[in-house]
Amino acid sequence: MSITSPTPAPMPDPDDVARGLADIERYAAAHARTPAPPAPAPRPALPAEGETRRVRQLRAEVAEAHLLADLQDDDAPLMVDTPKVRKRRKAAQEAARLHALVQDPAMRAWQAARMRRLLVGVAMVVLALALAWSTAGVQHFAAEGAPAWSPGWLFAWLVEPFMSLALLVVVGARAYMGTRGQPIESRTLVRIEWLFLALTFGMNAWPHLPWSLPDGETFTVGAVVLHIIGPLVAVAIVTALPIILAAFSRLDHAPLTESLTDPSYRANAAHRTVSQEPSGVDIDALAAHVRHLIAAGHLPPDPSANRIRQALRCGMDTARAVRDALADGRT
Repeated sequence: MSITSPTPAPMPDPDDVARGLADIERYAAAHARTPAPPAPAPRPALPAEGETRRVRQLRAEVAEAHLLADLQDDDAPLMVDTPKVRKRRKAAQEAARLHALVQDPAMRAWQAARMRRLLVGVAMVVLALALAWSTAGVQHFAAEGAPAWSPGWLFAWLVEPFMSLALLVVVGARAYMGTRGQPIESRTLVRIEWLFLALTFGMNAWPHLPWSLPDGETFTVGAVVLHIIGPLVAVAIVTALPIILAAFSRLDHAPLTESLTDPSYRANAAHRTVSQEPSGVDIDALAAHVRHLIAAGHLPPDPSANRIRQALRCGMDTARAVRDALADGRT
């Protein structure tokens, strides 16, 4: 096998190379861009005739005034709330929401229940303190001059707690049932309460009355008052607590802004007071109006006399008569 070597290319003629370079130079010279002459330097503007510093200052003020007048027509800056305005708006919105929450029947019922529990708790604490206050007076009465730390003297300290616990059982039961809307109306329990209170009152006051004082001691009103103040406070609590609980059980939790009366009814009743008694009052018309309020949802299907009184703005006797008329089915 034979190997053939390539034939080398012939060398270019120097004349041909010179002619090619000359052609390239002529082409570049023909297509080259002519550079633009440099721009002449701006000549400083000559001040117009009368163009003084005051004229230039006034012209600047006039131009500024025109720009300010155009910007003043835009009310956008006035629509942006300042931090103080935003703070007031936030407080107003919060107050409005709190006011609306207070009008909610569930919120009003919760507030009433919380206040009722608070009052009952405070009343029971005060009653316990009042009975504890009278313990010393009862011990002095029950000891009957027994020597200190003798069995009779020690047993006398248990007389008042013994009666106080029995009294607190009765009062606590009545208070609890009252908070549940089922007050106990029992004369037997009332007599038991007054029996214990009378015993406590008598045992505190008896040793300090004029006929019970030892020889040589002078009767003073202050000593009697000091020893009976505990029983007096206990009597006040036992008497007032059922009344307060009964008032809570009659509370109406309807919204305060609810309109319960019809304008036409108020116009018809304008010639007389709204709290007058049943005599001279058209019970049938009032009963028909209450039925209208029941149908509108402003009153429950079987409203109590107190709810009717609040709705009609009338007296309790009139409300009871209307309630009886509704029960009898009269129109």
